[in-house]
Amino acid sequence: MKITLDTHTHTIASGHAYNTIDEMAKAASEKGLELLAITEHAMSMPGTCHQYYFDNLKVVPRQMHGMRLMLGTEANIIDFNGKLDMPDYLLEKMDLVIASMHLPCIVTGTKEENTNAMIGAMKHKCVSIIGHPDDDRIPVDYEALVKAAKENSVLLELNNSSLNPNGFRQNARENDIKLLTLCKEHGVYISLGSDAHYKDDIANFGYAMELLKEVDFPEELIANTDVDKFLSLLHRKRTDI
Repeated sequence: MKITLDTHTHTIASGHAYNTIDEMAKAASEKGLELLAITEHAMSMPGTCHQYYFDNLKVVPRQMHGMRLMLGTEANIIDFNGKLDMPDYLLEKMDLVIASMHLPCIVTGTKEENTNAMIGAMKHKCVSIIGHPDDDRIPVDYEALVKAAKENSVLLELNNSSLNPNGFRQNARENDIKLLTLCKEHGVYISLGSDAHYKDDIANFGYAMELLKEVDFPEELIANTDVDKFLSLLHRKRTDI
């Protein structure tokens, strides 16, 4: 399987990552990608960039080192209705919006509350991906999540970083097996996100690929295999709502 893009990465602007946009683009080019999405943590994440950073992304070229760039955000879901920590006018300016739950930004709730939070975020017209819904510290109803993703034309992320045995997310492998099995059953698209916070981890999907093989996940439901397919899926979300 050929992977042509990485949908989830961070630069020094996020506060706990270690490379510039230029360095990330160069590394992605050297790895043979066609598109790199840089999705900085939005404003409620401790240590991340100010709102002005996102306001000013218009000055940054979308081509560097022969690499096509999408510059966006990993917005934080901050309540159980799915509210995001970035104003709508700014979300509309982003090339890509991932919505995720992070414990520094929200106190985890019940399975029902957490599921409602993610589904609420899916309904926002700018949200294209739900990030790493695989952490037992933030339990969710996977069947409800998958059905809502299909209804709202949203991609569910298989996050390689979550699957790292040295990572901090709990029970991610078992939860991702449930997620992938349900996505396969209901025909729901997934995105592969490295969640790279250092340039060497761009397009590092080793753990994710092992899991995809284990569950015999269909290639046609993986958004990262073709740039045009990925962009078409994003367009579908914006026009379906």
